[in-house]
Amino acid sequence: MAYSTISKPSLHFNTKLYTGNGSTQSITGVGFQPDWVWLKKRNSTADHGLYDAVRGVTKQLYSNDAAAEATNANSLTAFGTDGFSIGTSSMINGNSDTFASWNWKANGAGSANTDGTINSTVSANTTAGFSIVKYTGTGSVATVGHGLGAAPKMMLIRILEDPNDWQVYHQSIGNTHKLNLNTTEGSSDQINRWNDTSPTSSVFTLGTHSSVNASGPTYIAYCFAEKKGYSKFGSYTGNDNADGTFVYTGFKPAWVMTKYYSGSGHGWHMQDNKRDGFNYNNHRLFANTSGAEETSVRMDLLSNGFKYRDNDGNGNGFNYIYMAFAESPFVNSAGAVPNNARWLWNLCLYFQYVHL
Repeated sequence: MAYSTISKPSLHFNTKLYTGNGSTQSITGVGFQPDWVWLKKRNSTADHGLYDAVRGVTKQLYSNDAAAEATNANSLTAFGTDGFSIGTSSMINGNSDTFASWNWKANGAGSANTDGTINSTVSANTTAGFSIVKYTGTGSVATVGHGLGAAPKMMLIRILEDPNDWQVYHQSIGNTHKLNLNTTEGSSDQINRWNDTSPTSSVFTLGTHSSVNASGPTYIAYCFAEKKGYSKFGSYTGNDNADGTFVYTGFKPAWVMTKYYSGSGHGWHMQDNKRDGFNYNNHRLFANTSGAEETSVRMDLLSNGFKYRDNDGNGNGFNYIYMAFAESPFVNSAGAVPNNARWLWNLCLYFQYVHL
């Protein structure tokens, strides 16, 4: 049983859907003050918009594009106590358009961190294993403090001032390889990203490539440590079967992103429990494209994991990485079984009783 110290995951991550009005509006019902907000139009083509409390309001990045950070006064204009406010940008608030927002809690605008050879500004939620890290590159091999108190299993890093690809570290492909969030490329061996060194409980290591550590530019890193019953960062091999490979997470997923990494040509699949909300028609967006939501993919979000129901995300012999966050733990910190898993718990108790 995956006992969790986080009994209510929606206090740390939550998906909130909304409809644009073409004017200004406040999106509420997130359940906390989000520090990282990822927005995407669902019904038609538009760039993804990524905003965080460390860089500040109106500063947007695009997961699907190598473009530099932009300032847009009509984008996300405030982080509220229960959500966020947005302006008139059609990318995130087109009239009558439908949108998804994915929201993570860190710790506000951040504070100074001197754990690494490069000083950083860190906004860290150590309970949920998520931090936002801002630093200035040196052009030399360096370390940067992340503030999590546990080694990150996954990191997304982006230079702010210049066009460049997003750099992704994932424990399952190791410290010698990287992926690009904004492309369909597979993993590649790159010593100059992580200097062939895994993150520790206090710092991550950078090589000298301009995408992570040129001399002078500013960078943002989103760092994730694994928390039992709340988040999971792993890998699986597909079987090209309608009864796809089952991926155990130890919780009912609220949000899953997967990527085929042993070859190119496949994107970053994003699915959550709000845009459709029932198995197996959980709708899909791609982190690496501006495309509209797809409704044909088949995925089950189960009480303790997930599985694809077709070969897209489940190719035979294909190797994938994933990151997942919980709707509810299988067993919470009080030893109680949440409603979504109670039927399975009762079934286990029944068979135990019959066996005895």
